[in-house]
Amino acid sequence: MSDKQHTPIEQLVEIMATLRDPNKGCPWDLKQNFASIVPHTIEEAYEVADAIEQQDWNDVREELGDLLFQVIFYSQLGKEQGLFDFDEVVAGINDKLIRRHPHVFAEAEFADDEAINANWEAEKAKERTAKGEDTSLLANIPKALPALTRADKIQKRCAKHGFDWNTVGPVVEKVKEEIDEVMEEVIQVSPDQDKIEEEVGDLLFAVVNLSRHLKVKPESALQRANKKFERRFREVEKSVLEQGKQFDDCSLEMLDSEWEKVKQREG
Repeated sequence: MSDKQHTPIEQLVEIMATLRDPNKGCPWDLKQNFASIVPHTIEEAYEVADAIEQQDWNDVREELGDLLFQVIFYSQLGKEQGLFDFDEVVAGINDKLIRRHPHVFAEAEFADDEAINANWEAEKAKERTAKGEDTSLLANIPKALPALTRADKIQKRCAKHGFDWNTVGPVVEKVKEEIDEVMEEVIQVSPDQDKIEEEVGDLLFAVVNLSRHLKVKPESALQRANKKFERRFREVEKSVLEQGKQFDDCSLEMLDSEWEKVKQREG
């Protein structure tokens, strides 16, 4: 690195360039490409979310640094291939944020949050049209999102354009209908596993729709259920060990009884 003073972000960009230097770079970093680091990017994003949930702010700072490094890595790959560099990435997001917030950076006025969101979506649609991209109302919903989150986004996008039930009653009925369709396939003499998967998918999609109508984020709700189950299961394990028994040797009836005790203690 040169002796001149760098801002922290400039130093990070230069560190990344050094890691990718063909002569003195890191062998692991030199092997990577756009596709190979995607799993690491997703993992780092989840680690940021987990640190925020734990309210461990030192860890949040560290994990944000790891996530930023992913952006720097992609930018270095883009620079090497003559596609884009980090400055262009930053300039692009600057322009986009200013363009999509005319009520902040220009003279536009909107009546409420709904109008602001409508303008945001309209600007995104204009951008897609200008680029010659898919102009469907469902365009630009990332396919790599967790399935529950993506289902929620698909449904919200449709609802913004009137394709939605106005009350929760029909949504509940749809969930019941999908349960019936799952069981109808399950009880066949020769159940079709592919068909069962399809029907379970329809059921999950209907449950996401119910969550949305109840103003519950399905991904958050399921994460909460996972944590509750894990907490209770660990308590059951603890109770079994305190009784001098091995978990695998216990009957389902005993384990279910211990589970109910844990639930009662939690209130």
